[in-house]
Amino acid sequence: MADFTPRTVLVTGGNRGIGFAIAQEFVSRGHRVAVTARSGEGPEGTLTVRADVTDAAAVDAAFTEVESALGPVEVLIANAGITRDQLLLRMTEEDFDAVVDTNLGGSFRVIKRASKGMLRAKYGRIVLISSVSGLFGNAGQVNYAASKAGLIGMARSLTRELGGRGITANVVAPGFIETDMTAELPEEQQAEYRKAIPVGRYGTAQEVAQAVAWIASDEAAYISGAVIPVDGGLGMGH
Repeated sequence: MADFTPRTVLVTGGNRGIGFAIAQEFVSRGHRVAVTARSGEGPEGTLTVRADVTDAAAVDAAFTEVESALGPVEVLIANAGITRDQLLLRMTEEDFDAVVDTNLGGSFRVIKRASKGMLRAKYGRIVLISSVSGLFGNAGQVNYAASKAGLIGMARSLTRELGGRGITANVVAPGFIETDMTAELPEEQQAEYRKAIPVGRYGTAQEVAQAVAWIASDEAAYISGAVIPVDGGLGMGH
């Protein structure tokens, strides 16, 4: 095991679901953790700051608050995202733009702001939370899948641009995960999804969080531009 160094970690959208679990995991490992949220609070032991990732000024203010309280952000988890699922011919321009602006544009804004401190420190870990939908595609998710696929190109471009400065950029792509959203699906639909997953079950938010914590650690310093699927074999590395 590498020597442990506590880091300042920021998780966007850390007030629920996978983001909440990621924040909890970093807290449990002894890091200083902040989360952004439009509403609600992050897990115990975290600093919650208000921010809408579609607003560059709000992002800047959130980072300033975190830096003042915990120090420069060394590990950034770009997790905040939304869905507005609809079949292509019924999808509105607003549905498409809102999802892309939040999921892809929001990641751009927080990464751009975080990179200033990372470049000064010559150290940084950027983890983008994508989805199996971004690799595998999904009917009714042209907007969401496009935004999540775009994160892969973003991470690989960041790797080429920032890799020589001690900054890594990787993607974690969860599959079907047990969350409030999946719990609302009809049991018949849940069973159908489970049949498509080679390991035969949904993943847990904690399993995603553990993968994120590892790829953001010093143990993974020589991994960058990678896509880590946490999907029970559903995408088979797509």
